[in-house]
Amino acid sequence: MSRAEQRSSARLAAAQALYQMEVAGAGLADVLAEFEAHWIGQEVEGEQYKPAELAFFRDIVGGVLEDQGDIDRAIDAALAKGWPLKRVEALMRAILRAGYYELSARPDVPARAAIKEYVDVAGAFFGPEESGMINAVLDSLARQTRPKEFA
Repeated sequence: MSRAEQRSSARLAAAQALYQMEVAGAGLADVLAEFEAHWIGQEVEGEQYKPAELAFFRDIVGGVLEDQGDIDRAIDAALAKGWPLKRVEALMRAILRAGYYELSARPDVPARAAIKEYVDVAGAFFGPEESGMINAVLDSLARQTRPKEFA
């Protein structure tokens, strides 16, 4: 499995882990241990989960938690007026947080590649409208965060 495929799997797992932490109130250490032991690269309820780059997975999840206040403020500012982040569905919040973290903290990943990856993550759970919203918000944030990549 290529590094790109392992990173894609890491992004999907990170969004799911962030979602689980929010809705179940699970802590970072517990979620990382659970995902690494029982989800990533494992078969769960007849579904095979692909291997993931664990360091990348840990960086995204830990980074979002460490910078969540700043991340949430930036996403709130990028969302349509009258539609704050707290009104966005929990899994979509997790995807947006992971995506923005990567855009702001991982300059080694091209912005357009990160946006496409998180749109793909959204597409695994939602329809085109929600995926389009993820694309629009992350694109707006990327243009602010990495303007040189869009010049």
